[in-house]
Amino acid sequence: MLSFSDFFIACAGTWTTDRTYHYVLDGEVERSYTEFQAMPLGPADKQRILSRFAPLDEQQATAGRDRCPGFAIAFETRSETGEEVSMSLKALFVPDDVARYYHLNSTPPHLPLASHYPKDSELIEGVYLRNEGYSETGAIAGRFTYQPTRQTLEMTTYYNRSVAVDQMRFVSPELRMRTIVTYERPADGEVPTVIDLMGFGVERKSTTD
Repeated sequence: MLSFSDFFIACAGTWTTDRTYHYVLDGEVERSYTEFQAMPLGPADKQRILSRFAPLDEQQATAGRDRCPGFAIAFETRSETGEEVSMSLKALFVPDDVARYYHLNSTPPHLPLASHYPKDSELIEGVYLRNEGYSETGAIAGRFTYQPTRQTLEMTTYYNRSVAVDQMRFVSPELRMRTIVTYERPADGEVPTVIDLMGFGVERKSTTD
């Protein structure tokens, strides 16, 4: 069983991903292949991300930083149609008790069904910060949960036009399952229910690093 901090240590390295995307509303199916590198975030990167969402003095910047794991990711994706996409971003995971110290808004939005989990003493919840979004440009915040018993990290992000639920689960030290469910974003105050996309992937870690 991976602890919260150990999960992110295990994520570091070079990975390859084979994914299948099902566009539910259109009835289309697409495959893609991704190569990416994940590296742990250092204190300076963590502070820069936190500062984009909350003004910090020096004491605040260092107080809970060590309890906020994260990683920098650079990836290249190639679809079966030949389309290529490259991107890099940094992500930081701030547990709710630390988020309150930084005055980050940790109130969860109306979560879609795919994000619902039974509460238990081991479940870790918090705010998920990125300097860039996947679907839309610019810094963005979401919600995350981590279940140590299942070694599963899940990220829920509200974009302007969609709501994405992205999950990664370690099934062995060099193998992860990846799923994504994307909903159409509903009117404010409503729960997302219309599924637009479902994706499934197998991620393999390089053992030659």
